[in-house]
Amino acid sequence: MEYRTFGQTDITASVVGFGMWTVSTDWWENDPAEAVKLVQDAFARGITFFDTADTYGNGRGEELLARALGDHRDEIVIGTKFGYDIVTSAAQRDGHGELPHDWSPEYVRAACEASLRRLGTDHIDYYQLHNPRMDAIENDALWDVLDDLQRAGKVRAVGVALGPALKPDRQIAEGIAAVEERLAHPHIICNLLEPVLGDAIFPIAQKYGVGCVIRVPHSSGLLEGHFTAETTFPPGDHRNHRPRAWLTEGVQKVAQLRFLERPDRTLGQAALQWLLLHPAVTSTLPNIYNAEQLAEFAAAPACPPLTAEEIARVQALVADNFGLAPVQA
Repeated sequence: MEYRTFGQTDITASVVGFGMWTVSTDWWENDPAEAVKLVQDAFARGITFFDTADTYGNGRGEELLARALGDHRDEIVIGTKFGYDIVTSAAQRDGHGELPHDWSPEYVRAACEASLRRLGTDHIDYYQLHNPRMDAIENDALWDVLDDLQRAGKVRAVGVALGPALKPDRQIAEGIAAVEERLAHPHIICNLLEPVLGDAIFPIAQKYGVGCVIRVPHSSGLLEGHFTAETTFPPGDHRNHRPRAWLTEGVQKVAQLRFLERPDRTLGQAALQWLLLHPAVTSTLPNIYNAEQLAEFAAAPACPPLTAEEIARVQALVADNFGLAPVQA
């Protein structure tokens, strides 16, 4: 495993992290004992960065992390998120819809204390606004509270976990404002097939000395190389919310990336290495559902690195959208 700091902070995290989303949300049936074992196995493989949110199973993700690694608190970096009202909302999230946000100082303080209790800790290393809009980024009262929490030692660094690039211009503006105005550490979706947010935000993050966290580094599984144009997903699977063109065009693009595969490096490992080429990236969060994926992705930093020729070839493909017509908005 390799390790990097969050920009100019003293927080050091593994370049491959573990997102508790896959083992704690109620979109799938998850065995808590198996989830705990998977998290513990991740730690045993050198993963020290664990990312969760108060919305993941209404606190289940935070509680599972405490159960799995509570005895190793000083050896891990914990990221969690806040902002969605999971307290007073009468109905829980409907499928993949959003709960209402509450950015009031009172709610933020209460949310932080609740997360600390569930995590069984006295501090959060990386505390993130969960899918904020510009109103939250420009809310001075909210950031005053976050400053107070940092001075009190309850939060070490603040970040913004931006939503998916459904409206990239909006998310780019939010990310740049969060970095330039608040020195927040961005958490974004970025991968070889969906590089738009990274292309815009990485240079700004590097300029201001903040570290980026990348989720969905395999484009929801496409860059693991196992899908075909005929692949279907079970009911309730989050990929059913993707447009069909994501799959059909993605399979065509992945076919052009097969040259990255070799006996000692999978396509999924190469996709992580590609992201880690940028110095602004602190850690990646591949979706890990089982022991096989954990073993594969945790080993990515130790695989043979991408060669200069491979990097140039990938850059040419990405710049040309893999020879496909641009997706119409």
